[in-house]
Amino acid sequence: MPDAAATAPVPCLAAAPLPHWTGAVWRRMRHLFWLKAIGTTAWTWLFFIGYFHLLRHPAQAVVTMPLTALDHWLPFQPGWLGAYLSLWVYVGIAPGLQASLRGLLAYGVWAGALCASGLLAFWLWPNAVPPNAAAATSSAAGMSLIRGIDAAGNACPSMHVAIAMFTVCWIERLLRDVAAPAWLRGLNLAWFAAIVYSTLAVKQHVLLDVLAGGLLGAVFAAASLHWRPRR
Repeated sequence: MPDAAATAPVPCLAAAPLPHWTGAVWRRMRHLFWLKAIGTTAWTWLFFIGYFHLLRHPAQAVVTMPLTALDHWLPFQPGWLGAYLSLWVYVGIAPGLQASLRGLLAYGVWAGALCASGLLAFWLWPNAVPPNAAAATSSAAGMSLIRGIDAAGNACPSMHVAIAMFTVCWIERLLRDVAAPAWLRGLNLAWFAAIVYSTLAVKQHVLLDVLAGGLLGAVFAAASLHWRPRR
């Protein structure tokens, strides 16, 4: 007679369900995906049109930004170029996490206002990184490409840092909305910190540019999060 234990049906082990936040993030990223992708690309393109126009046609004499002790001490580190360029991926995350068309449009308006304020600052006060700082990077691989996309002029406030600050604050808020874990929010902060440091490491900006850009981005982030559409 067969052993009853051997012939007993084996219970099916169900796969552990994914955490709630992963489904929420996936749904948000899929919602209005093409509008988000095309809108972010168009917004970046329009900013660079204004940026390069002011760079080539400054309204005033161009001021050279002063170097601080940190700028003198920090060497050129081309290995941080990847982190610097990663901003153009990073800026797509916050609009990608928007849950509604109303929220997406509000975010776009605030981000556009941030960029417009930076362009206004460049028009009123054209400035540039010191020539010797820019020249020190001219022979490094990849820097000629950067100079063609993001020149060393129109340096303060650093819009690279401003939009990164705006983005990190929004991603933190949106991740909290979906109850994302602390490690993912920590990854957001680490990415932001790498972008900020890279602006100094590749000598695209000096410390005063970074501080001014961070302050500008923080002001717009605080205002936009306070007056954002409520669900």
